[in-house]
Amino acid sequence: GFKVLASASHYWPLEDVDGIHEFRDTNGDIVEGMVNKGIYVTEKKGVTFLFFGSYQNSCISNPEVCGPEGVTFSFFWKTQDQQAKFLPASGGRVISSGFKICSNEGEGSVEFYTRGNAMKWKASFSPPGPYWTHILFTWKSREGLKVYVNGTLNTTDPDGKVFYDYGDPSANLLTGTEGDQSKRYVNGAFDEFIIWERALTPHEVKQYFTAAIGVQVLLSSTIPWSLMTTTTKPVLSTNAYRPIITNLTEERGNFRSPDTTLGYLENVSFSLPKEPLSENTALSLTEAFLKAIEDFMLLPNLIDGPQTAAVFGSLVQTIDAVMSHVTRNLDEDSSPLAIEGTSSVADYTVLKMHPQTLNLSHYRFPSRGQSYISIPSEAFHEKAWITIVGLLYHNIHYFFHNINPMDTKIAEAAAYKGYMISATSYLISIKVEPLPKLSHNLSGSPLITIQLTHKLTPRQYSQALNKSNRVHLYCAFLDYSNGTGVWSNEGCVRESGDLNYSVCLCNHLTNFAILMQVVPLKLAREHQVALSSITYIGCALSIFCLTITLVTFAILSSVSTIRNQRYHIHANLSFAVLVAQILLLTSFQFSPGTVPCKILAILLHFFFLSAFAWMLVEGFHLYSMVIKVFGSEESKHLYYYGVGWGCPLVICVISATSSLDSYGESGNCWLSLENGAIWAFVAPAMFVILV
Repeated sequence: GFKVLASASHYWPLEDVDGIHEFRDTNGDIVEGMVNKGIYVTEKKGVTFLFFGSYQNSCISNPEVCGPEGVTFSFFWKTQDQQAKFLPASGGRVISSGFKICSNEGEGSVEFYTRGNAMKWKASFSPPGPYWTHILFTWKSREGLKVYVNGTLNTTDPDGKVFYDYGDPSANLLTGTEGDQSKRYVNGAFDEFIIWERALTPHEVKQYFTAAIGVQVLLSSTIPWSLMTTTTKPVLSTNAYRPIITNLTEERGNFRSPDTTLGYLENVSFSLPKEPLSENTALSLTEAFLKAIEDFMLLPNLIDGPQTAAVFGSLVQTIDAVMSHVTRNLDEDSSPLAIEGTSSVADYTVLKMHPQTLNLSHYRFPSRGQSYISIPSEAFHEKAWITIVGLLYHNIHYFFHNINPMDTKIAEAAAYKGYMISATSYLISIKVEPLPKLSHNLSGSPLITIQLTHKLTPRQYSQALNKSNRVHLYCAFLDYSNGTGVWSNEGCVRESGDLNYSVCLCNHLTNFAILMQVVPLKLAREHQVALSSITYIGCALSIFCLTITLVTFAILSSVSTIRNQRYHIHANLSFAVLVAQILLLTSFQFSPGTVPCKILAILLHFFFLSAFAWMLVEGFHLYSMVIKVFGSEESKHLYYYGVGWGCPLVICVISATSSLDSYGESGNCWLSLENGAIWAFVAPAMFVILV
């Protein structure tokens, strides 16, 4: 790990911090970087900065100067006290004309930008709390931005986006604050600032991090490692949990199928010993288990099928079992504990405290963000120590979709048989020991408050906005009382919200999510009869009159006075509308999704487009007659027929070839309104009207 550090181009050790190992020579002296040793404090416009030197025309201040090998920035960062991360300050920043790292209102972010091609890359992460956290990011022109937190890849932005507002154009490398005059402070600390003029590999990042903190075991991406004993020996407990943690780590990469992997994880949950867990052991077990879950979710043959919801229901039950074990078995003699972390699977917290130390009216998990669970302090036992384990899953909700309402315990959903249910928010879980005292009555108090932001797919959003649909949102949880996970809303009620979020009240703790069911609005029988009658009578009258029109043209075609282009246009327009009306009435006899319905949808598209095209021809012809009175009757038959029949044919062929599934599938024999295919008709029609 220190060989990686030795290859750095710039290195500022700053303070000698206990638990963070500097790069020292054989005499034990700290070795500083090759350029700009040390830093000093400068004041600019009333703001205090730490100045690292000027890097004009350098890869450090201008990413465009970077070669294909890229660049890496690394430092340790923490806030000075537990409350600092809740302050709505502009936060601590490291600024140059090429990159910026900042913490702002509960979100840490790295921004990297090049001026020549006006590009910006941005990646967000959870900012540090009162514990030293290692932040490292790499940038390469072909790979984009990668942010590592505590040695593990946390977030990326491979593509970037066009951006023109760059802020400070100077080439100085600074640490300090900017923004509102009233918020110019840094309630935090930095250490070990390092720059490599190349992008480190993930293995090198891990090597440096483990060497810097003196811990040689696999660690979480955001476990506050400063809570562990930072010695040069591995921090593995010498108790009954050690073989399980070791096995979880060693088995990574050996998983091949979902069934065997799930079986292995369930065996782990069953085999946990009923022994007290120390703080370090609880952290090691939690992180090792979540890493195994991460491997499970990355399996290439994790097929999305009818059993997917059941498989992930079992997976959540297994995670709950392990988390419940942690809450029940944390060492009773250990001191208060408050840890927040994240992995690719979930944000998590492990908390042990005495209720009297809770100075707030509610305990909230997670402490930041729009999705959370809130427990009123009055629900906690006043004299007993309480242990809380919370999980906010990042991606598991995607696997709970197309749930049959008859397979749930949600009576309201079961009333709409055949209309599937999907999870439309993060899945959030919390375990508390001992159980809080909650009201049995949902109109009483205290109750759990759950707020969840909706994560709608484009299809769900389109369905929800469709005025012909009714959206039902349910506050639900996975009920394992019968051995398998069944969605239920017993003991929960949706108090408020809209299409973007929901607020629920519940009288129990478990894992929660918002489920969405979209049901088409059904017309009353009398309305259906009325609309059907209007359609048939109106179309029949139209067909009758159009037929008379065409017959009239045919009978009088021998009269020379009507042998002009206007009557040809009239006849073609009448013919297009006539055929379209006949096809429309015929389409009512076929069910959506059938081959005849698809064929009729394509023909309807063509003939209705042709009707608009012939109206365009008629408009152009009348215009030419008024503007160009003499010679306006010269033959333009070829052009007119090309526009009237040729253009609609080209549009229909392209549309049907590229999106055949959009014809005759949803509710009727016409173009789909959900995936944008309807624009193949609406756009040409609007063009004709505009002309």
